[in-house]
Amino acid sequence: MTRCGLALVWLLHWLPLAVLAPLGRALGLLLYALAGERRRVVLTNLRLCFPDLGDDDRAQLARRHFAAFARSLLEHGILWWGSRERVMRLVRVEGLEHWQAVQGKPVIWLAPHFIGLDMGGIRISTEYRAVSVYSHQKNPLFDAVLYRGRTRFVMPDLYSRQDGIRPVARAIKGGLPFYYLPDMDFGGRDSIFVPFFTVPAATITGLSRISALTGAVVVPAVTTQLPGGEGYVLRFYPAWENYPSGDLAADTRRMNAFIEERVREMPEQYYWLHKRFKTRPPGEARFY
Repeated sequence: MTRCGLALVWLLHWLPLAVLAPLGRALGLLLYALAGERRRVVLTNLRLCFPDLGDDDRAQLARRHFAAFARSLLEHGILWWGSRERVMRLVRVEGLEHWQAVQGKPVIWLAPHFIGLDMGGIRISTEYRAVSVYSHQKNPLFDAVLYRGRTRFVMPDLYSRQDGIRPVARAIKGGLPFYYLPDMDFGGRDSIFVPFFTVPAATITGLSRISALTGAVVVPAVTTQLPGGEGYVLRFYPAWENYPSGDLAADTRRMNAFIEERVREMPEQYYWLHKRFKTRPPGEARFY
């Protein structure tokens, strides 16, 4: 099944974006209808984060999320097998001056889990060397494709989550920007409960701790999927001032608040398929 799926994505990557995008959206609507468990996860997340939305509006937003997600899934073929020039055309970069303003200092690129996450990460690797962390996939073929896609241009320092933070910290201190994805529920270890859309969410404190350990400044880097066949834009934001503050909970809440602001700008593009509120405070009922 994995081979067939990857073969299809490879074949489709030859198509222009103007054709690939509507195919992806159609696939997303099909997945919404068929993937009952993940549909329930998305709707639960939207209910928790947008309680003022009615059921019909949440369902419509969920369909838009599935459509955007599936479109990005098909367009991964360009990242994995397209030319360097096509990847650079696929993803436009804006706000590079915000990173350049702090070059010479250790830097963390805060990259939240929007559906264009890989688009931005691989786009930046067409020109710049960085360090990042990845999770091994259970399927070895899919794992190999993902690894190749992330290392096929300028070879990054790429570590698995099991390697720990020490090699990442060394790379940051050595001058490599860290493309960091800290906004998923990884369980209780190294996490604290801080609000995400008013709901207590187990959130890892790595952004603040790594920034303090390495002296790195935080420059958010968010990738947005554009309408139709227009591709994506990777946008760098101004470096955060007075971060870390010394207050771990306040720093972690600041990260979540920044992500909330971006989610409100493009709510269909956050990775709602993830069980963001899976880990609960002691004694609290599960959501999923």
